[in-house]
Amino acid sequence: MPSRRAKANQGLDKQIGRIFDLHRQRYGAPRITEVLHDEGIVCSENRVARRMRVLGLKAVQAKKFRVTTDSNHSMPVAPDLIEQDFSAAAPNQQWTSDITYIWTDEGWMYLAVVMDLYSRAIVGWSMHRRMTQQLVCDALVMALFRRHFPRGAIIHSDRGSQYCSKRYQRLIKNNALRCSMGRKATCYDNAAMESFFTR
Repeated sequence: MPSRRAKANQGLDKQIGRIFDLHRQRYGAPRITEVLHDEGIVCSENRVARRMRVLGLKAVQAKKFRVTTDSNHSMPVAPDLIEQDFSAAAPNQQWTSDITYIWTDEGWMYLAVVMDLYSRAIVGWSMHRRMTQQLVCDALVMALFRRHFPRGAIIHSDRGSQYCSKRYQRLIKNNALRCSMGRKATCYDNAAMESFFTR
């Protein structure tokens, strides 16, 4: 015969499942607890979280809009050497880089990647909670090591402050790369990366 606690959990599980479905699986333990309290059902947020784990319920995270390009700066920019021609005849001729954000178990994280336009392979990447010059530098350094420091390769990006920073530009110069940047607020100038991020 089920114990009093088991019966109470069964009743609570039904209410949690009802609220979870009612709000299209977007409510986590804190908001479900609030609804339960509004309905006069007394329970702690920790208990709701435990029951949700038992039931296998996990809130779907709505993708928030976050700006990943800060082009409002006075730093020097490079010419566009790609001009929307996202093709290459051989590896390590033309790379392109960009920043996006993704949901992880640790929350929202910024992701910088470097793609080789010959194979569309991601040759370098870096992830961090903050969108800094370190983020894009780490991605480029990984690409350089993985591709054995090719000289003369074009590295294309937008005009974001991270890519225009002295640290990133010094990294490009010291490794004999050629810097290329698209026009301001023109996503088509880095369409290969935009396409990759929307897969």
